Amino acid sequence: MYGSNELILPIKVHHFPNSPISCEEFIYHRIVKNNLSNKDIERSKPEKQNEERLRIYFLPNLMTAGNLLCGFFALWYIVKVTPPVGTDIHFDAESITPALWLILGAFMFDALDGRIARLIGKESPFGLQFDSLADIISFGAAPAFLMQRVILHEFQELGLVVASVYLLCGALRLARYNCLAALPDSDSKKEFLGFPIPASAALVASLTIFIIWLEGKEMTNTMWRWVLLSVLVFLSVMMVSEVKYPAFKTLDFRTRRPFTKFVIFVIGVTCVIILWELIVPVILPIIFTTYLIYGFIRPRLSRKLRREIEEVDFEED
Repeated sequence: MYGSNELILPIKVHHFPNSPISCEEFIYHRIVKNNLSNKDIERSKPEKQNEERLRIYFLPNLMTAGNLLCGFFALWYIVKVTPPVGTDIHFDAESITPALWLILGAFMFDALDGRIARLIGKESPFGLQFDSLADIISFGAAPAFLMQRVILHEFQELGLVVASVYLLCGALRLARYNCLAALPDSDSKKEFLGFPIPASAALVASLTIFIIWLEGKEMTNTMWRWVLLSVLVFLSVMMVSEVKYPAFKTLDFRTRRPFTKFVIFVIGVTCVIILWELIVPVILPIIFTTYLIYGFIRPRLSRKLRREIEEVDFEED
């Protein structure tokens, strides 16, 4: 019988013919001298992989937390400023603008968390799941609740159904993305299957800001409410569609044409600062609408042009 302090190894002990030390001596120097315990030897590779999956990296997940909190405060603000459904209290549409900005702020946090994780080499399955949980609040529940409370309540049951379908399709879109991202040969870093839910929420928020900028306080009494209803239905379908969109996760100032990118970036920031009141309500909806349309024309573009736009090297079909 072996003593409690002895080490049991599932190997055959024999002498190496061309080695100056025996296998027993090799084990002694490698294990006993290094003070490795039985627990260290018995730790399996799958257990180490599980520990890697559960690691929580601070900076990327801090961005995800910012995304989640923006969504929560957007919901809180909507409840705060909008009157209860069915009351005759006058409602000023411009008062919901901070909630729209919070949704756009969540979009910025969502764009940063993954990029920071890839930049510092700290991507993890935990971050992927945390990001999806934050997305369903900020880009699913918040826009759906906003539209139902401010615009779609005038359509009564139809408005409630449309908002519910948008939320459901957003959840299905995130679940499908997580499943595809877990596959070993996944292309999730290059392209999305279906319109991304962050872009859907950003399009809804920016379009609503544009309508408020254009119509003012009485936006809920104009034909734009039908436009928002149609947009929400269309985005719901697009999120669960088979249309592919570029992820733009590989864009990097250090890759192709860094000087050109830097000049464009500086010009863009300057224009935003100077023309803030015009760019935000007008340019943002155009950007997200262009991205939505790009998914339809993308398959018809040449491989070279797609590579120039997306900066992704495509494999041969």
